[in-house]
Amino acid sequence: MNKIIKKEILSENVVKLEVEAPLIAKSRKAGHFVIVRTGKYGERIPLTIAVANIQNGTITLVIQKVGKSSQKICALSEGDYITDLVGPLGRATHIENFGTVICACGGVGTAPMLPIAEAMKEAGNKVITVLAARTKELIILEKEMKRFSDETLIMTDDGSYGQKGLVTNGVEEVIKREKVDLCVTIGPAIMMKFVSLLTKKYEIPTVASLNTIMVDGTGMCGACRVTVGGKTRFVCVDGPEFDAHQVDFDEMMLRLNAYKEYE
Repeated sequence: MNKIIKKEILSENVVKLEVEAPLIAKSRKAGHFVIVRTGKYGERIPLTIAVANIQNGTITLVIQKVGKSSQKICALSEGDYITDLVGPLGRATHIENFGTVICACGGVGTAPMLPIAEAMKEAGNKVITVLAARTKELIILEKEMKRFSDETLIMTDDGSYGQKGLVTNGVEEVIKREKVDLCVTIGPAIMMKFVSLLTKKYEIPTVASLNTIMVDGTGMCGACRVTVGGKTRFVCVDGPEFDAHQVDFDEMMLRLNAYKEYE
């Protein structure tokens, strides 16, 4: 069991938890995730590690209230325990000095983007973050992202903060004014799809971190399967990051909606 050290409400439906997990904190790299379970009969859900504090022996998780299981985790308080926490899982982000990197994130996708932006900056890249949400209240981790970004563009659907428009508007604004060597995108599947379509038009290599349904997280159950380049891949062991231009996002979105009525 893993103790919750600190809890913070980031927005109406998004909670940040700092959890004791010294071994995971020590071995975690950008792109890694964990699978958590609350209660003896709780559902196993994947969560990306937003921050790892080796000194404190903690990791930080950002959870959005969507279904019953995520609501149950978000209802926990400081001093409570997460029943099971397994990780780090998945393949770490490939980090090198690419040149100029756009980090295009939407909603809670900002949480998994944070360690990637940090690692890209440490590798010597120019990091330009495009941070998007429907409205101002849903923008999270802005201060943290700015710490590792040379420039940050804020986009909101309703124009309540930053510029009015979608994440793709911000990405294209950057592409039109300077050479971009890589784009990393994390957020809702529909958002990643359109970022991918945009960068493909401009022939910019793009990586997407996929958020599929998972069960065991070790490649055995096949619940997280996606089609990438015409071949079946498992997000938990082959990903979570893939060449966005090769991902069948339409198929992925159909699978994500399979259990909506139960949520």
